[in-house]
Amino acid sequence: MPFSTATAAETAASGSPALLLILIGVGIAVLLIAAFWWGTRRVARRKVSAGVAQPPAAEARRDSWTAPDERPDR
Repeated sequence: MPFSTATAAETAASGSPALLLILIGVGIAVLLIAAFWWGTRRVARRKVSAGVAQPPAAEARRDSWTAPDERPDR
């Protein structure tokens, strides 16, 4: 007595939605990995270009204050 009377074509067709969902899941995973990779490259490029365009913060503030002994009112 056979367990199922389904033909080979019916069995193959029933696996099609599962294969489709697996392919969609793999596609979404690839898109998420690509988006993360692209985002980290953008942030790294932004950090490099920001450091070149502006002087370091300590260098920019070097002349903005005087030490207490150098004040002209004393």
